[in-house]
Amino acid sequence: MIDKQDTTTNRQSGMNRRQFMRSSLHAGLAAGAALKITPVVFGQGGTDDVINVGLIGAGAQGQVLMNAVQKIPNIRFKAICDLWESYNQRVVVRRLNRRPEYENSPVSAYTDYREMLAKEKDQLDAVIVATPDFWHAEHAIACLNAGKHVYCEKEMSNTLESARKMVETAKKTGKLLQIGHQRRSNPRYIHCYDKLIKEANLLNRITTINGQWNRGRAACEEKLVPDRYKIDDAVLKQYGFDSMREFLNWRWFKGKGGGPIVDLGSHQIDIYAWFTGGLPTSVMASGGNDYWKGWDWYDSVMAIYEFDTPQGAVRAFYQTLTTNSSQGYFETFMGDEGTLLISEAAGRGSVYRENGVPEEKWEKWATKGYIKKVEKPEKPQEEKTQDADAVMDVRESPVPPEYEIMATLDKPYHQPHLENFFNAVRGKEKLNCPAQIGYETAVMVLKVNEAVEAGRRLEFKPEDFKV
Repeated sequence: MIDKQDTTTNRQSGMNRRQFMRSSLHAGLAAGAALKITPVVFGQGGTDDVINVGLIGAGAQGQVLMNAVQKIPNIRFKAICDLWESYNQRVVVRRLNRRPEYENSPVSAYTDYREMLAKEKDQLDAVIVATPDFWHAEHAIACLNAGKHVYCEKEMSNTLESARKMVETAKKTGKLLQIGHQRRSNPRYIHCYDKLIKEANLLNRITTINGQWNRGRAACEEKLVPDRYKIDDAVLKQYGFDSMREFLNWRWFKGKGGGPIVDLGSHQIDIYAWFTGGLPTSVMASGGNDYWKGWDWYDSVMAIYEFDTPQGAVRAFYQTLTTNSSQGYFETFMGDEGTLLISEAAGRGSVYRENGVPEEKWEKWATKGYIKKVEKPEKPQEEKTQDADAVMDVRESPVPPEYEIMATLDKPYHQPHLENFFNAVRGKEKLNCPAQIGYETAVMVLKVNEAVEAGRRLEFKPEDFKV
């Protein structure tokens, strides 16, 4: 079972009004959810422990989630809903129904989610929503109102008004709504937050954050399909798309997605708030259609946040590029005693001790198994001699000692977050990213596009994050 982080507890005594309001709000939501959530009778036609699931949106991301779900015991898909019958729907349903466990209970296929909810109302315990961002609110709200728990992909919505309605509906129905910021259930991220930042305080006061998600050109080219797979224009318009091009590349279109800063950046900007325990007070950003032509949203964005945290101000930089993949994606948290570099990418991440911090201060945590010092191979004698002749500039700092993060993830990236959701449905855990947290992240991220358009610094108010 995954250890759950406490997103409401603050171990600093100097809590300002914003942190107090945020902590009180989270605590109230958690308490309310615990009181309102009703027991679920699992597994219509199966064992009591089986959770029957529907999937709305069987495209690339929906299939990633479906593949992760299939590695979790006692979860059974009952229905798949996708408007692309000739491709997504057919491929996914066929793949599932070939599995032995579906031989006597095949998965049903739907084009309209309303028909799925009506016909499967007594069969489904939960629904996974993996449709384009602009559909998230309608789909999630309908499922919640139908009495189903919902796992909804990020971004929570492409508008804050819709995201707010999702939070309100989850409160009203008492059903669980998990937002797909999967790093919050990643055991490596949980280890860094719980053990390295909170318990060991290895970084001490965090002052600066850097992060990026750089994608190479090949991963960002326009998506195309052969004519035989194209959806009829009348069907596309019925579901909010003006063309097949818009359907395939919806992330780049205003009113559908939010561009790379929302699609990619929300994962990491969410971690900024989690690891610092604060919320931003402002953001300024620069971006544009610098390379790719014909898209609504910016292909490159650089943003600077100011965060209000219990320890003081934190300045945080984030960039996303779509023309070069240099150094991929990561987040770096810099404190006055250490630096944490962490990434969802397998095997990437270390913590570095500032040279002014005594080694014995960190040795305690190495003994406890939280970190492990990386021993560098000794240099050949001739290199040592050359180094001795070099004079370090007085402004230059020695290379800090590196320590390995002693936590691993041996599952698909999304699996622990889905496991947390299903365990919460069973009443065994609390959600790691409930609707309120997803809403706060949406506020932070959607504001970046506004800041690019405004060409100036924009302020956040405490009430911006409340529902």
